[in-house]
Order: sequence, then C-alpha cells, then structure tokens
Amino acid sequence: MANNDWKDRLGVVFSTNADFQYTTDDLEQPDTLPKQEQRLRVSIEKNGRGGKVVTIVKGFVGTSDDIKSLGKYLKTKCGVGGSVKDDEIIIQGALKEKVIALLKADGYSNAK
Repeated sequence: MANNDWKDRLGVVFSTNADFQYTTDDLEQPDTLPKQEQRLRVSIEKNGRGGKVVTIVKGFVGTSDDIKSLGKYLKTKCGVGGSVKDDEIIIQGALKEKVIALLKADGYSNAK
C-alpha cells in the first residue's frame, strides 16, 4: 500500500481486489526537437472565432512545457494574449509577419 495514493486513482469508484494496482494513462511526450529542426507553420484564422482574427503556430514537436514556454515568449514579445491548445499556439491578432520574425530571431530557421 506504500504506492497507493488516493490522488492517483481519482475516477475509480471501487475495487474489491485488495491487490489491485491502479494505473493511469499517462501518455509519453515526444522529445523536443532542436530549434533548427522544428518545422513551424504560421497562419491567420478568422473562422469560428466570433469574427476575431488570430495567428496560429502549428507543427511544434516537443513536450507540453516547451510549447507553453514558446507560446508565452511569443505572447510577451507581441504584447497580446493567446493560448496553447491541441499542440497549437494561438496569438490574438493578425501578427503573422511579426511572429515569423520573432521565431527566426530565436533560432527557428524553418518557420514559415
């Protein structure tokens, strides 16, 4: 029972087996590629966003912490809000050229 923390078994209602080992479905995250090997695509979208224009950065390969830190860097440098969802960085506003310039200045040579 040493490795049987209740937080690890949230969502499991009950088990009658005293030896049952609760498992979680933690997905392994891919290793983060170096900046030079990342193939990032920057686009502008308006559909499904209530008429608001956003800049989307797709194609990042790496851990969720690394994509969140890149998203924070871009939001800070652009001076706007945004989020990271479904392996995409969403930046508020039509800032495609500025985002591409920031990515290239940071070492992402394959950003388009």
